[in-house]
Amino acid sequence: MAVNERLRAAILRSGRSLDQLAHDLGVDPKTIERWISGRIPYKRHQYALGDLLSADPAYLWPTGSPAEASGLAMAEVLAVYPIRSMAGNDLWRDLFASADSEIDVLVYAGFWLSEDPGIRKVLAKKASSGVRLRFLFGDTGGAQVSQRGADEGIGAAIAAKIENTIHNYREVIKLPGVEVRLHDTVLYNSIYQADQEMLVNTHLYGLPGHMTPLLRLHRLPEGEFFAGYRESFERVWAGAKPLDRSQEVA
Repeated sequence: MAVNERLRAAILRSGRSLDQLAHDLGVDPKTIERWISGRIPYKRHQYALGDLLSADPAYLWPTGSPAEASGLAMAEVLAVYPIRSMAGNDLWRDLFASADSEIDVLVYAGFWLSEDPGIRKVLAKKASSGVRLRFLFGDTGGAQVSQRGADEGIGAAIAAKIENTIHNYREVIKLPGVEVRLHDTVLYNSIYQADQEMLVNTHLYGLPGHMTPLLRLHRLPEGEFFAGYRESFERVWAGAKPLDRSQEVA
């Protein structure tokens, strides 16, 4: 890869350090170093960095086109369900069963999945075989779970569902390689990932998850659709707190 001299010059002109830019972009400084070395950032990072540097992204990275980026994003979409409930539990069971290395779940509760013994069996089998499992549930003591309950008109029901979900998964959570954290973030999307496949349940104000759209995505090397949701999961994970071990078997 050739060094991106245009980017390096723009950074020098800005007078900002790599640490400052990395903080504003929400990335590691080493990531910016890789961009300077010639790696091409995702489009959203190109535009964000261009804005910070008061530079045209097309000048900093004179490749590709909006049409190409849009076409690549659409290539990552395997299916769209206008309402999540149109997709049966088999879709999630097959997703988790396909994992060879990692399974990640970001929800507030996801109680409906935890009730399925087939789902629990697959998750336990995968954890026992060495697949890393990470669960992100809503913090029942946090402001966002309370607000979501108010938005949906169900009050404390979401907090109760979270507690029941953790109880349902108690045998899975005990297994090696399974981590659980609690988050207090606005849940824009529920995310279920298994290696290169992902289900994204988008959320609409005032509606429960089963009444909102579902996307099925497949990761492509230069794609940004899958990567955007993946980065979102990692940001929530980084700011979440570990589940109190005493709660796991409550």
